[in-house]
Amino acid sequence: MTCYCGNLKPYTDCCEKAHKNIHEAKTAEQLMRSRYSAFVLANGDYLMQSHHTTTRPLKEKKSIVKWAKSVQWIKLDVLETSEGTSTDNEGTVTFNAYYYQNGKVDVIHETSKFVKENKHWSYLGISK
Repeated sequence: MTCYCGNLKPYTDCCEKAHKNIHEAKTAEQLMRSRYSAFVLANGDYLMQSHHTTTRPLKEKKSIVKWAKSVQWIKLDVLETSEGTSTDNEGTVTFNAYYYQNGKVDVIHETSKFVKENKHWSYLGISK
């Protein structure tokens, strides 16, 4: 089975590595893909760990997990990545995350901002 994030590698050779050790996400895009897979798996611990400490929504963890379980995730399309390489300290990733809920397909379209914190990539929030 290919990884939930859309890469052709198996989950065990892709996002699971980051889920077990966040330092395995070497780029902003890899972290974003691993976060998508965490939504698919309703892995709230990883979603919190990969969220920057200054914007981490700890009080909403249960509701985020509940919502992630309530939808059927379809696919992730990465549209654009700006900076965010292993040698950068910040970057953005624009993506579409498709899901099925209440009898219809919907999409999350977002440009996410990522920064390095404690020597690993973290999701800061929506880029403005």
